[in-house]
Amino acid sequence: MDLLIVRHAIAARRAAQRWPDDRERPLTPAGAQRAREAARGLKRIADPPALLLTSPLRRARQTAAILSACAGWPAALECAALAPEASPEAALTALEARPQDRIAVIGHQPHLGQLIARCLPGALDPQGIELKKLGVALLSFEGRARPGGARLRWLLAPMALRAIRR
Repeated sequence: MDLLIVRHAIAARRAAQRWPDDRERPLTPAGAQRAREAARGLKRIADPPALLLTSPLRRARQTAAILSACAGWPAALECAALAPEASPEAALTALEARPQDRIAVIGHQPHLGQLIARCLPGALDPQGIELKKLGVALLSFEGRARPGGARLRWLLAPMALRAIRR
């Protein structure tokens, strides 16, 4: 199985007066524009997933919608195991139950960085890998997703995705 791991695009700053529920904090207009540019680059280098799972938070859902529209990815399904407070183990359990050969997930730091670390073999820092906003990692598993069972194929910053022209 191939697993594309995507951090959501640039969101508005936390503001309790404006968004009392931080789960509803949206992408900024510039974040949405950069996401569209990065999605076009991602479309050129990566086959679309058969399944797209997203955190239930608004900024992740908006990022998923942009990837669907600009990169030709399928419509996203919400997955509570991708919420920031969920554990990497919960995300792995959700992935293990999926039969698709190519899955993409959209979520948050540090959760996604911890998920990447949990998937790779060896003693990685439990804090995980730093994934920039709209950074993307591609992991490959022999069979289903499982702890320590992945190979990191690539990890790209959003600037690199936006620079892809062909």
